[in-house]
Formats: sequence, C-alpha cells, structure tokens
Amino acid sequence: MNEIFTARGSMLIAGVTIDGSTVDIAIDETGLIAAVGKDARKAVDADIVIDGTDRLAVPGLVNTHTHAAMTLLRGYGDDMLLQDWLSQKIWPLEAHLTGDDVYAGTKLACLEMIKSGTVAFNDMYFFMDRAAAAADEMGMRATLAYGFIDLSIPEKREAEIKATEALAARIQSLDNPRIKAAVGPHSVYTVSPEGLSWCAEFAEEQDIGIHVHLSETEKEVVDCVAQFGKRPAALLDDCGCLTQRTVAAHCCWLDEAECRLLGQRGVSASHNPASNMKLAVNRAMPYHWLKTSGANVCLGTDGCSSNNNLDMFEEMKFAALLQKFAWNSPTLLPAGEAVTMATAAGARALGTGPGTLTVGAPADIVLLDARAVCNTPLFHPDSNLVYACNGGTVRTVLCGGKVLMHEREVPGEEEIVREAAAAARALVGRARGAS
Repeated sequence: MNEIFTARGSMLIAGVTIDGSTVDIAIDETGLIAAVGKDARKAVDADIVIDGTDRLAVPGLVNTHTHAAMTLLRGYGDDMLLQDWLSQKIWPLEAHLTGDDVYAGTKLACLEMIKSGTVAFNDMYFFMDRAAAAADEMGMRATLAYGFIDLSIPEKREAEIKATEALAARIQSLDNPRIKAAVGPHSVYTVSPEGLSWCAEFAEEQDIGIHVHLSETEKEVVDCVAQFGKRPAALLDDCGCLTQRTVAAHCCWLDEAECRLLGQRGVSASHNPASNMKLAVNRAMPYHWLKTSGANVCLGTDGCSSNNNLDMFEEMKFAALLQKFAWNSPTLLPAGEAVTMATAAGARALGTGPGTLTVGAPADIVLLDARAVCNTPLFHPDSNLVYACNGGTVRTVLCGGKVLMHEREVPGEEEIVREAAAAARALVGRARGAS
C-alpha cells in the first residue's frame, strides 16, 4: 500500500466509470492526464495501476472560500447571533492563535478535505506561512491570503501591508506550483479605500489573486451606502479590486446591477450556502443573476466555525436546495451545474487547470464508490453526487497525479487528528486563562 503514496512515475487507473462508460485513465510522469479511453493503457508504461472497478471518476473538487485553521474552533460557538458569535467566541479565541495552531488546524482541514474529495482550496487567515507548510506536506493545492484588516488606521494599514508583502515573498520562495499567494482584503467594512486600493495594486503588480468577502449581510450594504454613497461592489470596483483574478465570497446581498458588474469584470463569486444559512444572513446569493451576467459562480464552505465541516458534497446539495427554495424555482441550479461549480468553476477561479478529466489537464481525480448505498441505483451520477451522497463516498484522491488517499487511507491521519485536538484544547485553555 505504501508504494502507491510514494510513487513518482506514470500511472494507470484501469476500468473506471466516467459518464456511464468504462474507460482507463493514463497519467504521465509529470502528473498530467495523458489519455482517457478504452485504449488509454497504451499511452503510458504504468509504474502503478489503480483498479477502477466499481468506481466513478470525477474531477477533484475545489473549495473557493475557507479559513482552514478554524477547524480548531469547530463547535466552539454555535446557534448565536453573528455579532455575538464574533465578539464573544471567535475574536477572543483568535487573539491567542499561534503559528503552531494554524499549522495543526490547517493540516486537519487538509485531511478533512482530502477525505471528502477536495484537492484545492482558497484560504484567508493568519500565520499563512504555516498554512503553506501544512498544505504542502499534505500534497494539496492552496491559494493563501493573509487576512488584511486595517480598520482605517494608517499605522495598522502599514503593518498589514508588510504582512501581505512578507507572505507573497515567502510563497514565491517556496517555488511550489501547488502553493500560490493571494491578497486578502477582508471586506469593505474592515479595510479602508486606501487599503483596498493598495491590495489591488499589489495583486496586479505580483500577478496574484484577490480574495475578499462581499455583501454577506444587509448591514454591510446599508453601512457602505451610508458611508461612501455606493454599494460594496461599486466601492471595490472603484478601488480596483474586481478583476478576473478576484474571488468574492458570499455575494448574498448583490443587486442586479452589481451582478452585471461582476460579470463584466470576470469575477468569480463563491457561493457559501451552509454558512450563510447557519448565520441567517436572510438572503441567498442571486445565482440566476450572476449566471446570466457571465460571472464565474463557484462554491466554498467557509470556515469550520460557521459550517461546521469542509465537505463539498454537502455544499453542492445545500447550494442546489437553497437556490430552489429561496428563489421559488425547482429548476434553478440543477445537479450538473452544482457539480461544475465545485469542479471546473472552482479550478477556473484559482487557476489550477480546467477542472475536467481531459487530456492535458492536471490529474486531479477523485474515485467514488459506485456501489455505495447513495449511488444505488445509478440512473444519473450527477444527481446522486449532489442530492444523495456525501464525502464518505470518496475512496481515492489524486492531486497532480500523486495519490493523497487510497481506499480511505491517508498517511499520518491519526497523528494529524491527535495533534489538532491537543492544539484546540490548549488554545481554549489560554483564552480562558486570559479572560
């Protein structure tokens, strides 16, 4: 079993099902898909062969909005008003976070994502050099942003600029194609226009992404209009933050004009239905307006303190159901579109490839149990994936041709869980001791 995790040559997934057909998938030594079809085994002299019998192959899932290390806060504060939750539970605990905590929490997040079929994630938090180390060790793709919050205080803005520049330089020094930097202006209500403009200019100069929270609550919109005379999307646009490299999370309270603006700018809008329902933001992302406007609509879980898991299969189901319910349309966001949001649209948002099982694409591949209860009967695979299954159906995960999980086994799993649990207990102990 161990050799499958350490293999570095070419690979063949034999007899796997894609779209109802039994095929082979050949992967070359560079981690790209070399061939897909009944004769794919001729394309490579495979060093490793994975038996795809009774397995469905789908592209690796992409989680476009996380605060990964918040796995340590899972279940610590639930069923509360948003502001009370932040001020009484989250912020007091985060004040005691260390780099070691973020490392342990991010490794736990990576483990959870791998076990539920996610190969890439878009993260915004603190001590992100340690998050980079965790993602690298786990073999995942990660786009990492330091959470830039200046609160319109010039001295704090200078400190946030230095932290952002340091992270970008650190990630560049890693020279790892799986790990990318992004700029993370938190939101229009925590970052000044000067800070937003700096973030936009730095992102363009470095050719890196922008990760921002946008119109999560009605209060955010009302306050922005009162302070600046314009809605949040327009303010971000004025500051240069709406680009083809931007991922805007939540987008619940956008109006039609803002949706058109996001489409015109080529922004990726990350739908986070579970978190938005749990925190009761009182409006679902207007998916239909964004789709019509040409925005790239993708999917994210948000952090584990407001979801409370990182299972993108569950998120696909929540997304499809919430859109139907909120906009009173049973045909809105059908299963196939939900799968695309979690795969190709996410990959486009993070620039990790096409997010498809096609020749020349990175071998980011997930194998699901075709004989699982939730996949029986198998009339429409996409419908089962979205409406019936969860991440427990995932059996094997490859990222760039490297096996991260095989038949539910992830190397080092017990140690990762043990160390994260210990870090969470110690963090809570420090916070309580200081209060």
